[in-house]
Amino acid sequence: MAKVTNNKKKQKLPTDGRVYVTATFNNTIVTVTDQNGSVIVSGSAGTAGFKGTRKSTPFAATTSVQIVADDIKSRGMEKVDIFVKGIGMGRDAAVRALRAAGLEVASISDISPIPHNGCRPRKRRRI
Repeated sequence: MAKVTNNKKKQKLPTDGRVYVTATFNNTIVTVTDQNGSVIVSGSAGTAGFKGTRKSTPFAATTSVQIVADDIKSRGMEKVDIFVKGIGMGRDAAVRALRAAGLEVASISDISPIPHNGCRPRKRRRI
C-alpha cells in the first residue's frame, strides 16, 4: 500500500474565530471557522477514534475538542466565540474542554432550534 503524504502547509490563522459544537444523541461535531464563516478545522467523536455508543459520551466530546483545540492553538488562534447546538451529552463537556485547552472564550451562545408553535395538530375525530 502506498504511503499518503500531506504536502499541505499549515497556514497561519487569525487570532479570533468561531467554534460550532453540534451535540446530538449519537455524536458530537466540532467545527472551527473564521469570522467570515470559512471552515478551518472540523472534528468529531468519530474522527477521534470512538465507535458506536461511545461516540455519544462526554469523554468522546472532550477528546475531539482537545484535538481540534490543539490544532488551532498551534496555528495561532487565541480567542473564540462558542456556538452550541443540540441536546446531546457532549454540550457542556465540549465547552469545558475549550476553556481547559487555554483558548480565551469571548462568548457562549445556544443556537438550538426551538419550535415556536409546533406542528399542526391532527384533525378532530368525528363520531
